[in-house]
Amino acid sequence: MKKNSISPWTWVPTLYFAEGIPYVLVNTVSVIIFKKMGMSNGDVAMFTGLLYLPWVIKPLWSPFVDIIRTKRWWTVSMQLLMTAAMLCGAFFLPSLTPEEISSGNVPVSPFIAALAVFWITAFASATHDIAADGYYMLALNQDQQAFFVGIRSTFYRLATIFGQGFIVFIAGLVESRTGSIPLSWRLTLILSSVIFGLIAVYHTFVLPHPLTDRSHMTAGQRSERAKEIFREFGRTFATFFTKRHILLALTFMLLYRLPEAFLVKMLNPFLLDPVSAGGLGLSTEQVGIVYGTIGIMALTLGGILGGMAASKWGLKRVLWPMALSLALPCSVFLYLGVAQPESLWVISACVALDQFGYGFGFTAYMLYLILFSEGEFKTSHYSLCTAFMALSMMLPGMVAGYLQEWIGYVGFFEMVIICCFATVCVTFFVKRTIR
Repeated sequence: MKKNSISPWTWVPTLYFAEGIPYVLVNTVSVIIFKKMGMSNGDVAMFTGLLYLPWVIKPLWSPFVDIIRTKRWWTVSMQLLMTAAMLCGAFFLPSLTPEEISSGNVPVSPFIAALAVFWITAFASATHDIAADGYYMLALNQDQQAFFVGIRSTFYRLATIFGQGFIVFIAGLVESRTGSIPLSWRLTLILSSVIFGLIAVYHTFVLPHPLTDRSHMTAGQRSERAKEIFREFGRTFATFFTKRHILLALTFMLLYRLPEAFLVKMLNPFLLDPVSAGGLGLSTEQVGIVYGTIGIMALTLGGILGGMAASKWGLKRVLWPMALSLALPCSVFLYLGVAQPESLWVISACVALDQFGYGFGFTAYMLYLILFSEGEFKTSHYSLCTAFMALSMMLPGMVAGYLQEWIGYVGFFEMVIICCFATVCVTFFVKRTIR
């Protein structure tokens, strides 16, 4: 099959829709699943926070994807693997009684099998990201890549809304009809597996076979190529950590998003927890609408306006407005924690404000990573930057639940606001290094 015999419109939207779904399931929906199934906030944040690890370490194995098979093979294979994992996850969820779930302190042991399935999905999703992004560059020429960059971003966002909005809403709908939380998530994961499986089968037949996507190597060639990759990675690693302002850059990568890194793991538990426990007492369907739909739409809008502002005025001029936009809206959750309003409109407005600010402020973060990666090893250095980006969310997220249980929701949100000073400090020093 020739490279251009199939229109990119037939596969680019579905490819990036497929890239977004497992990421959302692993890093966001899993929080809601385990929270609704009775796991404590501390354990939820710790064990779902660990699921970020594959995205932290994926630069270690990304160069080897080319050696073993083609990027098309990896893309389709990982989609089929994740389809099977989602289906297994549905049956590995424990059958807990309503009394056990309502205690809110179910130990981790009944969830070990389900967590293992999410781990498999996480590694498969990270590998799929590597393969799909590489495949996109091989299957399209430069003009097509530029044209479809907005399309791929749009469908990735739609996948986020599908995962955090539609899937969560359906789970809540089934829960309200059947009264069974385990059954609601089993059926929802089965539905997700069926939809994702249809996409995987579709891609098996529709994805074109680019002439440049080849991996026909002998065992000796693979061995030699692996040695070459190790040598190149060593050079890349060494040159990355000898770049100018490296310590300041790493501090910025790890601390710029510190408030949101703590907040994001506790946002859904806060919305779901009863008022008596300091939460807002929303139903699963309402969380799907408020955070999974309205919040993601606000996040997307903030990102679009952030990109427009940065392209017009440049990173140096927009860095402070974006940093403050990312940090200050976190204060709305302190208001929600103190006031505990019943109005869904008020809650939605606060979540939308926070997510819009985060989307707008995150633009500066991504632009700085691109700027810092400039040089001989631009692509490899950017990959290392994204690893630190994932680490910046993983480490705070893992301890967020235990901190919340220790100091309560109001104390936790006060701590988040204090963390905004970290954003301000690293912004102050980094701005002086930007030309």
